[in-house]
Amino acid sequence: MTVTLRQLEYFVTVLDEGSFTRAAEVLHVSQPGLSHQILALERTLGGPLLERLPRKVRLTPAGRMVLPHARASLAHAARVSSTAQRASGVVAGELHIGTLFSISVGILPSALAALRRDHPDVWVHLLEFRHTNDLIAAMDAGLADLAVGPVPLEWDGPVLPIGKEEFVIVGPAGDDPLAGVAQVPVADLADRVFVHFTPHSGLSNMLDRACTLAGFQPKISLRTEQGPSAVNLARAGLGITLVPSNIIPPGFDGLVVRPDPPVNRELCVYTRVHPDPVTAAFVSAIADQAMIAPQHLLK
Repeated sequence: MTVTLRQLEYFVTVLDEGSFTRAAEVLHVSQPGLSHQILALERTLGGPLLERLPRKVRLTPAGRMVLPHARASLAHAARVSSTAQRASGVVAGELHIGTLFSISVGILPSALAALRRDHPDVWVHLLEFRHTNDLIAAMDAGLADLAVGPVPLEWDGPVLPIGKEEFVIVGPAGDDPLAGVAQVPVADLADRVFVHFTPHSGLSNMLDRACTLAGFQPKISLRTEQGPSAVNLARAGLGITLVPSNIIPPGFDGLVVRPDPPVNRELCVYTRVHPDPVTAAFVSAIADQAMIAPQHLLK
């Protein structure tokens, strides 16, 4: 006997609803029919997956091992259907997008809003990662339909450039030696204290690379995982930082200065196969946002 997607759906629904009665109602099946499918699944897998308690159900050790695989199988099946629809030119279904934390704050919101406006039947599932290597690994594992991030060094599938992301130095509101300066040599920042980022993250690597090229190691006041947090911490006077210009909020009254030499990050969308109509629509939407630099902050 083989395990069926229906059996896995029944198993997950019983667990999520907490009882066979509620699961049968949600699935629109009879309770005996539901119980029969669960028993068949348990026989196929060699033992009980659920403990039937008076008022609830509970996973057995075997059930705990099976559950993540059951959820993954159902998710993959749903994505197969969605992908097939999109490949046929149907602009509907789910789009799983992998990206980095800073990009999901910066250029993605406007692009996703444009996609939603033009294709309201497309539902997006966003997977966010700290490091480019994690993003590439997720794409290799098939966890996302496409990735938005720095250009990967080696990638077998299509790579679609979408523009260049500009980084800026951000500092405190109020008096600062850099106030009124349009551009600052990075080497002149060797004595400043930095709000840095979680080691080995994308933003951490960008800051370290810029300082290394300027001939110094940054002095660190504290580390944070998120670009917006670094902006707020720098504004509060805890140090300067280096972030993508597109994550700086409108009306920001802190210090914003261009580094010299410029610090940029080439961005792209990459996929495993040729983009279908939904993916192509998203690429078009995000390409319009990728090169945003808040010029009003850089006067």
